[in-house]
Amino acid sequence: MTKQMSKSQRRRANNNRSRMLTIGAIVVGALLIAVALILPNAKSGAEVVVPEAVTRPVGDGLMLGEITAPAKIEVFEDFQCPACVQFSEEIESLVLEKLVATGKAYYIFHNYPFLDTNSAAKESRGAANASLCANEQGKFWEYHDVLFANWNGENQGAFAPARLMEFATALKLNTEDFQACIDEDRYAAEVQASFDLGVEMSVEGTPTVFVNGVIITPGYIPSFEDIAAAVEAVQP
Repeated sequence: MTKQMSKSQRRRANNNRSRMLTIGAIVVGALLIAVALILPNAKSGAEVVVPEAVTRPVGDGLMLGEITAPAKIEVFEDFQCPACVQFSEEIESLVLEKLVATGKAYYIFHNYPFLDTNSAAKESRGAANASLCANEQGKFWEYHDVLFANWNGENQGAFAPARLMEFATALKLNTEDFQACIDEDRYAAEVQASFDLGVEMSVEGTPTVFVNGVIITPGYIPSFEDIAAAVEAVQP
């Protein structure tokens, strides 16, 4: 069973790095920060990968399926989380096909941006806001897929503002409206509320999955079978 990306892992890694800092590294770091402030607004030049269109159950924004279904599946994810990429590619499609489309459950996505806590660029929060900007145009799930398909490293510029705009262009969104949404950080409050909900529900890493409020395999990526068993257990 594969482990989640956890907050404790991030803290340990950051503590180890801080102990190794030297005066020379601080100078280099200052130069890198200066570069990082300039580069996010430059176009990457990298090709945007647009995954093949996926047919999903009918829903409303970040929710898929019928809200009257017996089971509520809630998923907390960070778009920079490699374990979330794995979950999205290998498990989510099965959940939607076999549990949501069949009326046994409905599915809710929650942004839980925590992997940019110590980064000035705030790529996790930027990607979360951008996904909600895409949702304004009815394209949350398409943008969700493009984000995961184009992730190439944590806080390495994959989700810099210019890159987020390139994704919108590739999906043929109204780029003027999307740019305004990005510039305003329009959904910052909603992203924070989603994060706060995760904290309230004791989310410690991503992806974290709940079925009717009960966490599934805490600390690990739940398998489809784990989720299906919890859903079947609440069927009438």
